[in-house]
Amino acid sequence: MSNPTLFDYSMVKGTVEAILFQNKENFYTVLKVDPIETNEEFDSMPTVVGFFPEIAEGDVYTFKGQAVTHPRYGKQLKAETFEKELPQTKDAIVSYLSSDLFKGIGKKTAENIVDTLGENAINKILDDEQALAEVPHLSKKKQKQIAEQIYSNQEVEKIMIRLHDLGFGPKLSMNIYQVYQVETLTEIEENPYQLVYDVKGVGFNKADTLAKNLGIEYNDPERLKAGLLYTIEEECIKQGHTYLPKDYVIEASQDTLSQVHSESIDAQLLEEMIVQLTEEEKLVEADETLSVPSLYYSEVKSVQNLYRIEAHQTKLETIEQSDLQMHIGEIEDVNNVNYAASQKEALETAINSKVMLLTGGPGTGKTTVIKGIVELYAEIHGLSLDYDDYNEDDYPVALAAPTGRAAKRLQESTGLEAMTIHRLIGWSQETKPEDVLENEINAKLIIIDEMSMVDTWLFHQFLNAVPIDAQVILVGDEDQLPSVGPGQVFKDLIDSKVVPRVNLTEVYRQQDGSSIIELAHKMKLGQPIDITQRFHDRSFIPCSADQIPDVVNKVVTSAVKKGYDMSDIQVLAPMYRGSAGIKRLNKVLQDILNPKQEDTREIEFGDVVFRKGDKVLQLVNRPSDNIFNGDIGVIQGIFWARENELNKDVLVVDFDGNEITFTKQDMMELTHAYCTSIHKAQGSEFPIVIMPIVKQYYRMLQRPIIYTGLTRAKQSLVFLGDSQAFDIGMQTYGQVRMTRMAQLLRDYFGAETSESSDETESDADTNTVIAERNSKVIELSEETLFEIDPMIGMGNVTPYSFANEK
Repeated sequence: MSNPTLFDYSMVKGTVEAILFQNKENFYTVLKVDPIETNEEFDSMPTVVGFFPEIAEGDVYTFKGQAVTHPRYGKQLKAETFEKELPQTKDAIVSYLSSDLFKGIGKKTAENIVDTLGENAINKILDDEQALAEVPHLSKKKQKQIAEQIYSNQEVEKIMIRLHDLGFGPKLSMNIYQVYQVETLTEIEENPYQLVYDVKGVGFNKADTLAKNLGIEYNDPERLKAGLLYTIEEECIKQGHTYLPKDYVIEASQDTLSQVHSESIDAQLLEEMIVQLTEEEKLVEADETLSVPSLYYSEVKSVQNLYRIEAHQTKLETIEQSDLQMHIGEIEDVNNVNYAASQKEALETAINSKVMLLTGGPGTGKTTVIKGIVELYAEIHGLSLDYDDYNEDDYPVALAAPTGRAAKRLQESTGLEAMTIHRLIGWSQETKPEDVLENEINAKLIIIDEMSMVDTWLFHQFLNAVPIDAQVILVGDEDQLPSVGPGQVFKDLIDSKVVPRVNLTEVYRQQDGSSIIELAHKMKLGQPIDITQRFHDRSFIPCSADQIPDVVNKVVTSAVKKGYDMSDIQVLAPMYRGSAGIKRLNKVLQDILNPKQEDTREIEFGDVVFRKGDKVLQLVNRPSDNIFNGDIGVIQGIFWARENELNKDVLVVDFDGNEITFTKQDMMELTHAYCTSIHKAQGSEFPIVIMPIVKQYYRMLQRPIIYTGLTRAKQSLVFLGDSQAFDIGMQTYGQVRMTRMAQLLRDYFGAETSESSDETESDADTNTVIAERNSKVIELSEETLFEIDPMIGMGNVTPYSFANEK
């Protein structure tokens, strides 16, 4: 080993003795290197970690990066670049050419190449691949294969070094290389802004800085178009809009484009770029508004599919009112229930409608009605509800919800199997919003719960999968938070008044005079609320934002002493940062509910310490494992599995009986769940809910957020903080989302649109209007299909412009 020399980076040059670990998906690799030269001191053979797409044991590489000390594995080199030393000796070249990098090339062929081309064989091939033609008994196919592999190996290293020089870290460089492969540098130099759309982790400012360094002018058309697209997509995803006014887009894009370049962009120039983007079918312009195609298409296609289902030529079976009442009476007798008038109306409307909305707050009996609808449907159609009577995919009823926990609640409360919407329609981890899924739901009655959580993309894919002869029931609480993704589908369906709706208002589930349910309905009705009042199931503890962690500590400690555990207690907060934020509270709660014991295994991941027994939250949909964003599990074990010489960290998490293994690279999908955001808790219920409400949350003090949070509590609700902050939240409704689905529905179905009718028309009146309208609906057939304009509001754009080609 040579003496260390002074560099501004750490370096190890040596022979790769062993590849201890390599993730085949992102090429994160752990190596042992026998050093030839280094500027660092290592106690033993150096360990090098980094992202290496092409590497082989026995070859010599130069690794450059930063020396770090791992708490368990000691000193390592965290490589940012690597470069292969071309083999120069006969044995080294033979070893290189017969390695796993060259499939189908054995030692005999490798020796044949070296015997013919000499010890300078690699350089000769790099200079001219025709050099391999001199090698006897080597087919043209093998010549081409060897030359391409040698060239590729050299290119990978050059690409990674160049990306490093352009300011990309090793992980992001690896992500970029995986997308573009050997074309990476060409793609970047031709249009660095394409990185924003193709590579996760590259934002507009990063691409803009790169473009500036590459000499791209501030008014380059590709730059301006990228700025416009980025602005629209970011605003829609963050704010939930499905379109934006064109004037707003131009102004916001000018701000986006001024972050890296100081030169201002003329609005007229951006107008010209918008025209180009619409011609390229990357934007849709309609009535001085702009949309990305996937959102525009999803809204329009959802409306078309609703019409398709409603206007199907196969009429619903006509059921005499007397027969219907008889069946309802039989179900009441079997279940020992007495349906109220509104609940009976819901049952009748569901049976007589192709699509129906069922709305109501907590305790109004939505679940009772859902169960009744299923039983009534089965009774009328002479169907069994016993799963054993059907093949696996032939059950006539499908129940689903947007999240795993919501589906589990639906299943527990109805006694019927339920699943996520994603699973129902075949939406996988690889599915993109603009994809067109070809799956069809194999059911005749489809019920979706927690509809307020369904975004525009998911609703489009769901309706696209509904068979034309099915009946659909959409259930939800209109006062809950809208979807995390763009749109406000449930609200738009209600506001459009084109779909029959039954709203349950009478409260049945009082649970010994539940003040939580009473509070929720007071909020729905806009009645005055004194949050400081104390009830047997609800309390308020005044404190400042800085005192929140200590007060949470005391409340939770008291609950634990009374026999409650972490599965019973859920703290909900609207923001992640700050003294009363989710991150801070999770650390406090972990120490109370799962304290560190002498023999407790734990693992650090970033600034989070995962411990056996921890309550954790899944952050990413993994349909293949049947776990979804928002699911809560418990860490059952932490293992340091041996693979070669490497201790590989593994977490096993139990999601309600579904045990999933997470390796280190998967751990970014998890976070602690002692305290979660209210958005993440939507669709769940907990015995005890603790909700801090302080002015520090000012941006999130909104009625829908507070309402959604408090309605998660089943038995006990504890508010902490500032009563004035609660009052502010009661007067704040949040940002109005800009969507076009409600108007499209009214246009398509020919419904009344006057504001006065929206304000005064009752649900019963609406349903009468719908019945009259349905009697005049043109049935879709080959003869009548083109009597209805299927492209209302779409101008010259067709849906096929936006569909992915398979």
